[in-house]
Amino acid sequence: MSSQYRTIGNLQVADALAAFAERELLPRLQSEPADFWAGVEQIVNRFSPRNTELLAERERLQKAIDAYHRRQPGLSEDAEAHRDFLESIDYLHPPGADFTISTERVDAEIAQLAGPQLVVPLKNARFALNACNARWGSLYDALYGSDVIAPENRVTASYDPGRGQKVIAYVRAFLDQNFPLAGGSHADAVAYSLVESGLEVTTATGTACLKDSRQLVGYCGAAHSPGAVLLKKHGLHVEIQFDRNSTVGREDSAGICDVVIEAALTTIQDCEDSIAAVDAEDKVAVYRNWLGLILGDLEEQFVKGGETVTRRLSSDRDYKDLDGNNFSLPGRSLLLIRNVGHLMRNEAVLDAEGNEIYEGILDAILTSAIGALDVLGRTDCANSRRGSIYIVKPKMHGPDEVTFCCELFAAVEVMLRLTRNTIKLGIMDEERRTTVNLKECIRAASERLVFINTGFLDRTGDEIHTSMEAGPMIAKGDMKSAAWLQAYEQHNVNIGLACGLGGRAQIGKGMWAMPDRMAAMLKEKIAHPKAGASTAWVPSPTAAVLHALHYHQVDVAARQKQLAQSAAADSSSLLRLPLLDRAAPLSPERIERELKNNAQGILGYVVRWIDQGIGCSKVPDIDNVGLMEDRATLRISSQHLANWLHHGICDRDQLQQIFLQMAAVVDEQNRHDPHYQPMTPDTEASLAYQAAWALVDKARSQPNGYTEPLLHHYRKLKKGDGGIIF
Repeated sequence: MSSQYRTIGNLQVADALAAFAERELLPRLQSEPADFWAGVEQIVNRFSPRNTELLAERERLQKAIDAYHRRQPGLSEDAEAHRDFLESIDYLHPPGADFTISTERVDAEIAQLAGPQLVVPLKNARFALNACNARWGSLYDALYGSDVIAPENRVTASYDPGRGQKVIAYVRAFLDQNFPLAGGSHADAVAYSLVESGLEVTTATGTACLKDSRQLVGYCGAAHSPGAVLLKKHGLHVEIQFDRNSTVGREDSAGICDVVIEAALTTIQDCEDSIAAVDAEDKVAVYRNWLGLILGDLEEQFVKGGETVTRRLSSDRDYKDLDGNNFSLPGRSLLLIRNVGHLMRNEAVLDAEGNEIYEGILDAILTSAIGALDVLGRTDCANSRRGSIYIVKPKMHGPDEVTFCCELFAAVEVMLRLTRNTIKLGIMDEERRTTVNLKECIRAASERLVFINTGFLDRTGDEIHTSMEAGPMIAKGDMKSAAWLQAYEQHNVNIGLACGLGGRAQIGKGMWAMPDRMAAMLKEKIAHPKAGASTAWVPSPTAAVLHALHYHQVDVAARQKQLAQSAAADSSSLLRLPLLDRAAPLSPERIERELKNNAQGILGYVVRWIDQGIGCSKVPDIDNVGLMEDRATLRISSQHLANWLHHGICDRDQLQQIFLQMAAVVDEQNRHDPHYQPMTPDTEASLAYQAAWALVDKARSQPNGYTEPLLHHYRKLKKGDGGIIF
């Protein structure tokens, strides 16, 4: 271990963590260090044994399922027999009586409003700040800088007036569709002003007004010549900005210089899959950024265009209402924080026996203590206006683990002297045992629940690992049309609505992974609000702005009411295994491409994780399409290759040769990165390459197919800290 420790009570606390807590956090929390660390020790002693028991239960169940599939392969596709077996081992619990969640003090961004959600690596201060500030974004910039506008008008170094006009036409059409005028079109506007009756739009042929006058909620500047007009639809705001002296405004007939829209209502600051945090030094960096966001003083400097830029949190936005009274709207996303799951330990704190404590317990305490500063009013930059701390908990398996998490949060509240249920819980429905027991998982958190979502990548990784012994799985690309996945997506929404999440909590959908393909996102991701999801993940502020357009098109609250009356998903399909049809074998060419695609994705992600400590990045695939990758993508790819290797779809020599080929491809794709360390030609000397191969070679033995133990081991070796494989 690399850390130096100080003994506090019966704990050993890394110097870096102790210094951070005692110098930066506890004085603001008005907590004595001795009391704080005594509370930490008490919680560690109380919850660590139960955490260990829960992990042992995961292992027991997996061993029983492995034995079942090995013993009775013919029953693998018999859903009824499969269900009976899962019930017999207490993997599947019978659902209880109907109920409605009772969560209180939930901010409107989570409870009532529908809109995009950013997920961002908290370890990267610049990205974290950008995501917070993505509550508002320029629609002009998002369209001009993406492929939504016709590809033949590519972005150039200088402003392209032709492309600009296409952007303006697109935005005018958006305004006409969502804020229509009686007696005219926004496309023909030459002036906007506020009169006693509301918004007056002057056109070349006369005047027009909003068809629905209630959509006008405010303005900036003078009523007769406003600097901005504020509109609202489905709870989301749109600000039309005017400046006839600006580059864009002087060429616009109405003087419109931009249209800024409310986009990322919420942001998940991530401590988990999108970061590489393997030791006390890394954890302190993460906690320090979280503290800076909560206090509002986090800053990051970087060079852009030859100039040093300082990024800070945006201020709230000020307006006048129609009576001339001042009011403001939040300038930043409402922040949630994703803790790590129950599996991993971290060297930042050692228990009385010298063992690393569970990282999830440490996260619960430290992130809540920092969030308490907001709840207690000890910051200059409010996050929750309802006095809540929002923690998303990933990778929980079934209701017992949810119960454990809720009881841990309750203990942290007592330690921090917070009102019960101040700490709210988001459940990620990304593990098979949670999916099939979702109603009971929600019941276990019914007083705290604010969020459920689906996640294709982790959920598929767990699907493969859980049924590894049943047979070879279908190709990864075919999973999206598999019966179990369609049932899973519908089941999540149906169960959420049945448990009363509509108007009380978020029901979310997964990430759009191609940040450069916004035109495709606009066509496809509208399916998420149409499915009844009140939020869905996006990879960038630009994507948040564009995805926000979908929530103007779809009234999610109305859609949820419709769906609440519809038939539930066929739960039997949840247990239909996505097995390859042996009677219709894949061609050698299809197999080879699948192997290459998975291997290339693993190598492209892992080399940055191990060598540079980058936990989330845009990794080009074998077709050079940039994909946002994190540990969830790594889990599905490694499990899929391990499954095919285990069942003879490929052999070890073939896969090793493909790994060598793809390592050379990844090296070539990264040749312009000055920090990149090539894996070839000496792959035996590359810890990154060895880690990537180990993720496949040892995939079947990893707990639930998770990649963290191996990644942490090799990253610590790279940092010179040594490594332990759990």
